[in-house]
Amino acid sequence: MMPAAEDNGRLLEVKDLRIHFYTGSGVVKAVDGISYGLKPGQTLGVAGESGSGKTISSLALLRLIPRPGRIISGEILFAHENLTAKTEKEMISVRGKKIAMIFQNPAYSLNPIYSIGAQLGEILMWHEKVGRKAAQERVAELLRLVGIADPVSRLRQFPHELSGGMKQRVCIARALLCNPALVLADEPTTNLDVTIQAQILDLLKELKGRFHMAMILVTHDMGVVARMADRIVVMYAGRICEDANANVIFRDPRHPYTKALLETMPRVDQSYSGDSRKRLAVIRGRIPNLIDPPAGCRFHPRCAIAREECSTILPEPAEVAEGHPVSCIAQTGLLKGWERQ
Repeated sequence: MMPAAEDNGRLLEVKDLRIHFYTGSGVVKAVDGISYGLKPGQTLGVAGESGSGKTISSLALLRLIPRPGRIISGEILFAHENLTAKTEKEMISVRGKKIAMIFQNPAYSLNPIYSIGAQLGEILMWHEKVGRKAAQERVAELLRLVGIADPVSRLRQFPHELSGGMKQRVCIARALLCNPALVLADEPTTNLDVTIQAQILDLLKELKGRFHMAMILVTHDMGVVARMADRIVVMYAGRICEDANANVIFRDPRHPYTKALLETMPRVDQSYSGDSRKRLAVIRGRIPNLIDPPAGCRFHPRCAIAREECSTILPEPAEVAEGHPVSCIAQTGLLKGWERQ
């Protein structure tokens, strides 16, 4: 059964979350004060380049941040409970049962020395306290739901006997074993070919409706976000640039980084080959060093419309329209006389 949502209608609310990694070279400010919410049944796309903090912020929801990282402040409120205040023992009953995750590389997230039936069945026996026979029947049922033929025989197979697309289907089935209220999908199609990618995305969308679950989809691919998300959070260098409904982001992006990401997407009405080919846009420069990030706006060294003030003012999210916060002084009226770009 899905947990009750927050009184404000949100299943999940992240408040001013900060995650630091303490390394020999210095403190990496991987996530630096992000806040967002998620309603029951909603799909939230978290987009941005590698190094923007997308994956680390999603791992924080399960308290699975690798060492030497740790949450230093903020709250993660899930179904009336603050996950940051829970003990490790208490988090065991959350992981897999209430919040599940589909990892980026299925080959690494499946145990190579156990059969599919054994490792998925163990999860059910632990969380649901069912017997081995009932667990195997449930696993076979879910393997069938995710499109795996002859699921009973697959229970005896090992991960190395399956293709990449089949492994990812097994990982999706694993995430659904206990009917969680929230599924985190971290770049779930990155290591798959284009045809299989489309099949996996269609499968996720279908299963999301069938199981009435919310989803956080972490990706660098704005095309995947366009296909899947109801709402989009755009992250850059550990901070949130923009947060809005998906149709608003694609129709009227307000942060320069969001616009730059969208301009890197191929368009069906443009030719990228032949004599009249158009070059795909690129974002100049690279993600900054988060041990010593630039002063002011993190994006200003790469921003096409940056001014002197952008190097000194760290913009906080401010609404440019209802339910549409943006972290950019050019867009939120902090600089008088600066026309919207």
